[in-house]
Amino acid sequence: MEARLNYFANPTAGTSLKYFMSAGRSLKNSPLPSATQELVALRVSQINGCAVCIDMHTKDAATAGESAVRLNLVAAWREATVFTEAERAALDLAEQGTRVADAATGVSDEVWSTAAKHYDEDQLTALVILVAFMNSVNRLNVITRQPAGAHEPGQFH
Repeated sequence: MEARLNYFANPTAGTSLKYFMSAGRSLKNSPLPSATQELVALRVSQINGCAVCIDMHTKDAATAGESAVRLNLVAAWREATVFTEAERAALDLAEQGTRVADAATGVSDEVWSTAAKHYDEDQLTALVILVAFMNSVNRLNVITRQPAGAHEPGQFH
């Protein structure tokens, strides 16, 4: 598969994406736990079918010490016993925040309340921004059919 656009060679993309991606990198320093960030990024990317992001976040999480079992079970997190209650709350919020175009009602009060029990306001802010950011990045990649498989862990950090 060949990408429809080469973001790295296009001057418009280079200018715009430099700032856009810096917003995503700033989340790495947020108080939201890094393991939670990777699990959420992976789940949002799975829902959106963004192969390049699935490749990136799976490899980066594994390099950071995440277990293969947990990475493999993200797609079925509701039935898996390997996630903490806080991680489950974040994954639930991420799913509802991602599926807004599926005639859903957005994030329910119940899901928000559960997440708020596990994360303070700064962490919730980072979580919401992460979900929105990942949905945007997924769309950039899916629309242009960016190929997956070549990511080297840490190459964008």
